[in-house]
Amino acid sequence: MSSHGREKVKLLQRVRKLRGQLDAVERALNADEDCGDQLMQLAAVRGGVNSLMGEVLEDHIRFHLTLGSKEQLTPELAEDLIDLVRTYLK
Repeated sequence: MSSHGREKVKLLQRVRKLRGQLDAVERALNADEDCGDQLMQLAAVRGGVNSLMGEVLEDHIRFHLTLGSKEQLTPELAEDLIDLVRTYLK
């Protein structure tokens, strides 16, 4: 399996985990569970979505803006952009 294929599998696993977390939030809301617990579950979902978004953006920058693109970024500029995006998503 190529590294791109392994990355895709990892991303899909993260999506499935997020789906499970959202299902848990739905169950908690339906069961009228403690608001604090619901907020903690929602914070976990938000962190997971932000992390997933960061990975997808990083892959996009690395593979679509630096490799074979008409307007290639230098590797240093790509790393700066990745750092900026990761900082913004935290």
